[in-house]
Amino acid sequence: MNKFKIYTTILATGAATVVLASWTRQAPRAEPRKPNIVFIMADDLTMTDIGPYGSQQVRTPNMDKLAREGVCLDNMFNMVPVCSPTRQSLLTGLGPVRSGAYPNHTMIYKGIKTLPFYMKQLGYNAAIIGKRHYAPDESYPFDFLGGRDHDDGRGIDVDLSKAEDYLKAKQSTGKPFFLMFTSNQPHEPYTRGDQSAYDPAKVKLGPNMVDTKLTRRRMAKYFAEITYLDSLIGVCLNIIDRTGQKDNTIIMFATEQGNSFPFSKWTLYDQGLHSGFIAKWPGKIKPGTRNPAMLEYIDITPTLIDVAGGDPTKINTGSKDGNGKMGFDGISFKKVLLGQENHMRDYVFAQETTRGIIQGSDAYAIRSARDNKYLYIHNLNYTGTFKNTVVRMPFFKEWHEINPARSAFYQTRPEEELYDVVNDPYDLINLAADPKYASIKINLKSKLEAFMKQQNDKGIETEMQAFSRQPKNGGEND
Repeated sequence: MNKFKIYTTILATGAATVVLASWTRQAPRAEPRKPNIVFIMADDLTMTDIGPYGSQQVRTPNMDKLAREGVCLDNMFNMVPVCSPTRQSLLTGLGPVRSGAYPNHTMIYKGIKTLPFYMKQLGYNAAIIGKRHYAPDESYPFDFLGGRDHDDGRGIDVDLSKAEDYLKAKQSTGKPFFLMFTSNQPHEPYTRGDQSAYDPAKVKLGPNMVDTKLTRRRMAKYFAEITYLDSLIGVCLNIIDRTGQKDNTIIMFATEQGNSFPFSKWTLYDQGLHSGFIAKWPGKIKPGTRNPAMLEYIDITPTLIDVAGGDPTKINTGSKDGNGKMGFDGISFKKVLLGQENHMRDYVFAQETTRGIIQGSDAYAIRSARDNKYLYIHNLNYTGTFKNTVVRMPFFKEWHEINPARSAFYQTRPEEELYDVVNDPYDLINLAADPKYASIKINLKSKLEAFMKQQNDKGIETEMQAFSRQPKNGGEND
């Protein structure tokens, strides 16, 4: 080969190398597949009544399996112990007073964005099947697959085959899916499940309860509904297996707020607010683990946005807080899921509004602040009487007869309560008047006042405006 040919060959080879190197640098990298997400939510389920959180009475094999394959978040809390506000705080990432959804059967303010909006914006198909219990519908742009907000025990409660059909139909879009299954169980009336599987005589009640025959019978029926709910979780897990996308699908399960027994739902005791939360993410979450980080339901939407590839810290929620900020009240706990962090919050907060609930007090506003050792409760309308549907039930009349002091405390409480939740997990010994705990009470009270200010929560004044937040009472979405 002459010198000219050698020279031109070197030039050509070099040019090709430069072009190839340039193309290699500029070629777009394939984006990793976004995970599918299935979020399953119970209805009125106390966390300690399922296997992963210590129950040895109730059979929950599918929840147990999910816990073995994922992580249990041991300190998840809701912010208001009734259904509609709990669900709407989860779906907005905002506290209940700030969003406007603070009494039960409530609605958010106009202009607030919600989780299905964010997920669709991030390229997801977003659907819900089962109980919705939010308002207005147009603020929650889910693909609705059917279901009802209450289960009277008649007919099919929820047809989960519609969820499977939806996932199959959407596979051709190439988009990941976000599917919520929001069950009606184990919300009363307790009509589902094999009630013969639980013997009332063998039911063990917590120390916060009064042991009566009717209470045991009611608890046994509640247990049966939990096992029925567990079977529906099994159906969901099987549906995901059949999609062929099991390894790229996150499964989350939340217990919602506590059961509809005294000192649980409708109250700010741990039995009403402390919630079970289990998550499985194949290849990401270490199986069979637990994490003690304190979290709130308002953290769920920012977390799912983070998991889906968005940045929750840069989002305008459509609602300004008391400090003039437009971002979420919640924060992403993705690092907690991945086992990279075991601390997120120092305090969690909650509120309860009885005004506007079924057979509730005219007004009995309650607020609380909790750290990892103490729970402080402020009963703003403590001179009144606390009421809800429970106090009219036959089993509660038995409470009056057998333990009148305990039943009376459920309805008439002091202005302040303070509990050592580590040594007194059922909140039985009120330390608020003990001078040894004065500094602890003062600190939690100051944190609560700052939270209320941030939420635009004016306490009793906010309680008295509850009707304006309920569509059934002519409230406006503004």
